[in-house]
Amino acid sequence: MGSPAFAVPTLEALAREHDILAVFTQPDKPAGRGRQSASVPVKRRAERHNLPIHQPASLRKEPETVDRLRALAPDAVVVAAYGLILPQTVLDIPPHGCLNVHASLLPKYRGAAPIPAAILNGDAETGITIIRMDAGVDTGPTFAQAREPIRPDDTTLTLGARLADLGARLMVETLPRILRGELKPIEQDHARATLSPKIEKDDGRVDWSKPAVAIDRMARAYTPWPGAFTHWNGARLKIVRAAVGAPAHPGRPGLVVEMGNGSIGVVTGEGVLELHEVQLAGKRAMPMEAFARGQAQFVGAVLG
Repeated sequence: MGSPAFAVPTLEALAREHDILAVFTQPDKPAGRGRQSASVPVKRRAERHNLPIHQPASLRKEPETVDRLRALAPDAVVVAAYGLILPQTVLDIPPHGCLNVHASLLPKYRGAAPIPAAILNGDAETGITIIRMDAGVDTGPTFAQAREPIRPDDTTLTLGARLADLGARLMVETLPRILRGELKPIEQDHARATLSPKIEKDDGRVDWSKPAVAIDRMARAYTPWPGAFTHWNGARLKIVRAAVGAPAHPGRPGLVVEMGNGSIGVVTGEGVLELHEVQLAGKRAMPMEAFARGQAQFVGAVLG
């Protein structure tokens, strides 16, 4: 069970090592400017392997789908970023449980957005946890973990790609031992749990009174979605790439300034954020130098 690109390496790894009875993934969704119906990544990959595919809109409201899964009699159900809640009727089906590939070192960052949360908080590392799912949100007992360093320039996109591969490797290493009864799940320390709630579109709005280091993390954590953004001349301006620049500047937060090295930055509540690439609404992303050449009034403006 999985839907986005994060789940594809796990599907590929399992397809090489195990018999996959069926793939459950989310329904096709509108995509692109034309809003044409498009298959989710897991469906497209499952089609390459000629695997049976099921796309229920809900497992709670479609009991016939649960009956179909029960009839398959799986030894285990592997879940990776499925996006639908698994009711107890599903959790109870496989004798070895529903096993989730979660992108954090649980009990840290339970919830929908563990990868952005790790970047936002400036963590030095994160990782993958294989858990046996229960009725809670990422509260089930754990079987295995693997760690992954967070690089200074990592975005959710780049870190997510490495974690997807790490999760696939850990699952294929762990699953046979679970099926043979060699691994017993270990209860999480619930007192140490932290949450990573679902990201909303407006979460990407930049508050220039925050430190430059926090805004840089935000720009990376919200790549590819929803992006860190501000406003200039009444238009939305996306901060595609940036870095922490000068430690201080006398200007007010949000002021666009030329820096000593010839680059352009924005004054923040603590330090200057050096802009490397931006995207004005309706336009393509551009290097900061090219954008500034075409926007004579940009330097000296106050973003907000």
